[in-house]
Amino acid sequence: MTAKEWQILLVDDNEDDILMTLEAFHEANITNQVQIARDGQEALDFLGGSPQYKNAANPILILLDINMPRRNGFEVLQAIKSDRELRHIPVVMLTTSTREEDVVKSYAIGACSYIPKPSLFDDLICMAKNLSTYWSHVRVPGQHHDG
Repeated sequence: MTAKEWQILLVDDNEDDILMTLEAFHEANITNQVQIARDGQEALDFLGGSPQYKNAANPILILLDINMPRRNGFEVLQAIKSDRELRHIPVVMLTTSTREEDVVKSYAIGACSYIPKPSLFDDLICMAKNLSTYWSHVRVPGQHHDG
């Protein structure tokens, strides 16, 4: 699997944030396919192989908002980390919340990082570039490197 085939799952219910994140990824030259789940239940359906997603591969990285309808980010994170098939997938909390208790709870449940969403687009591009640089050097189970 090449880097271009590695999928990222972006879980966010705010359409403006989704569009800005996708544009920032484009500006940062992130070529990974990005799947979108617009609420927590849709994310779990995607990851659980519900019929409409039966051919979807598990992502190599999940970017997860906290405040969403149907299932919030903490519920989704808990479900991912409790599932034998999914728990190895790194989850980065990407959220507007800067509350310390949200940071603590995210790490306690199993998030690998917590990033407050930047309010300025240039800062979002910088965050996307940093995320890309970091994750291009990290190995996760199921990720194969040539050489």
